[in-house]
Parts: sequence; structure tokens; C-alpha cells
Amino acid sequence: MMIDEALKQKLIAFRRERDWEQFHTPKDVAISLSIEAAELLEWFQWRRDEEVTEMLTGKKREALEDEIADVAVYLTYLCHDLDVDLAAAVERKMHKNAAKYPKDRVKGRSDKYNEYS
Repeated sequence: MMIDEALKQKLIAFRRERDWEQFHTPKDVAISLSIEAAELLEWFQWRRDEEVTEMLTGKKREALEDEIADVAVYLTYLCHDLDVDLAAAVERKMHKNAAKYPKDRVKGRSDKYNEYS
């Protein structure tokens, strides 16, 4: 489980105690999730693999973890608010992906599903 129930309840309580639910419509939470994901991407932007490796083992690692946490928090809020069981949704998607990308046809390839023969 990405976020266990106890931590999820802490996140929900944190939001409730600040009366932020009024601002957290599904639309706005989805927008915030996208913004935080973009901030995560920015962490890697214009950096060579060697620079990223150095950052992952250096003082900047915590900044990366903070960005990942922001994404996880907004995803948790969105799933909670829309009553989405994330584990079940991921499981369903994996079954769809297995059919769309059969391992014997796509192993070692990066083509999109409609580009391989």
C-alpha cells in the first residue's frame, strides 16, 4: 500500500483541522497534483544522469523526496475524495496493460502499443 490507512487518516485530519476541504474540489486537487508532478519533473530538467545520481546521494535528496511526497499527498486526497481504491485501480490497469503490451511482443521495446506489429 502506498499510503497506509493510519497515514491517510493523518492527512485527512490535517486538512480538516485547517478547513481546507472547502478549497479541495476534485478539480482543484487534480490541478494541484499536476502542478506538484511538474515540480518533480523540474527537479530532473536539464540535468545529466551523472548530476541526478550525485543529487540523489547528496544534500538535495530530501528536496526530491519532498516533491514526491507532495504528489503522493494530493493523489491520496483525490482518491479519498472520489472514493477510489487506488490499489484496486492499479490492479485493473495492470490487467489492461498486460493485454495491451504482451510480454512476448514488447519485451525490450519502447514503442507505443499501436506501433508494434
